[in-house]
Amino acid sequence: MATAPSAPLRAPLTVEFPFTRSLGPVQSAFLTGLRHRTVLGVRAADGQVLVPPTEYDPRTAEEVRDLVEVAPTGTVTTWAWNPAPRRFQPLDTPFAWVLVKLDGAGTALLHALDADGPEQVRTGMRVRIRWAEERTGAITDIACFEPYEDPDGDGSAQDHVPAPHPGRFADMVTLLTVPARLDYTYSPGRAPTDYLTALADHRTVGERCPSCRKVYVPPRGACPTCGVATDEQVEVGPHGTVTTFCIVNIKARNLDIEVPYVYAHIALDGADLALHGRIAGIPYDQVRMGLRVTPVWAGDGRYPDHYRPTGEPDADYDAYKELI
Repeated sequence: MATAPSAPLRAPLTVEFPFTRSLGPVQSAFLTGLRHRTVLGVRAADGQVLVPPTEYDPRTAEEVRDLVEVAPTGTVTTWAWNPAPRRFQPLDTPFAWVLVKLDGAGTALLHALDADGPEQVRTGMRVRIRWAEERTGAITDIACFEPYEDPDGDGSAQDHVPAPHPGRFADMVTLLTVPARLDYTYSPGRAPTDYLTALADHRTVGERCPSCRKVYVPPRGACPTCGVATDEQVEVGPHGTVTTFCIVNIKARNLDIEVPYVYAHIALDGADLALHGRIAGIPYDQVRMGLRVTPVWAGDGRYPDHYRPTGEPDADYDAYKELI
């Protein structure tokens, strides 16, 4: 039977997937140069110097390797004011996002400009790089740009003369870690809210499709097969059957679990869709399809920390083959 709707839940959620990539000769030289307070571009087939440099000519698609040093001064080509900086942005006070064509470059570089207010920023203004005190070989070695007045006052003077890259760097940067991250507030909706609320009481609930009669866990509010709304709540488990599993041999950051360990798809009794969970309480090389398991709840009791064997005989393959 249908139950009264629960109050929607809301919680901050972070999706983070930092990854490390290797660098080609051009990007390696560019980032190594930044560590040494030097900006390098690459000369394209038409003679234009690209900053930031690319590995391939954007017009001919041919490899480009002719590195050229450009000046740390330049001209703002366009800008937008940022009145409320967010976490991990270059500055923690209001600033302008600017595209800057460095002297000697033919393309513009995106970065932050430290200015007192939008009235202090304009297209065509002269700026220069403010270098970070500690540099690691990343775009953040440029702390930001700052306004710069040419000694001659006509926008033509430079305090740095570009020269061909001398190839003097011995400590080349060869790897780059990209901190991909998304922070947002998640509201799970009616069906997932009921599911999460039940977990707090050490219960697992799904919803039955009124058409095909299958019970889906976690519930989605609609049958993924028939496309019709679901609202008949069904309690399942707590025991279940391992349908498939994998052995994890790489230790994840911020996860205090010794490797190797096992993650499995588990078909809870009464459910027609397997959910996933960690298997513990048994050597990793003894986990198998058909193993009967039961949840062990986390210290705060809000969700199963892992599943352990029940000691029952293994389930017959025919009992779970449709759930693999």
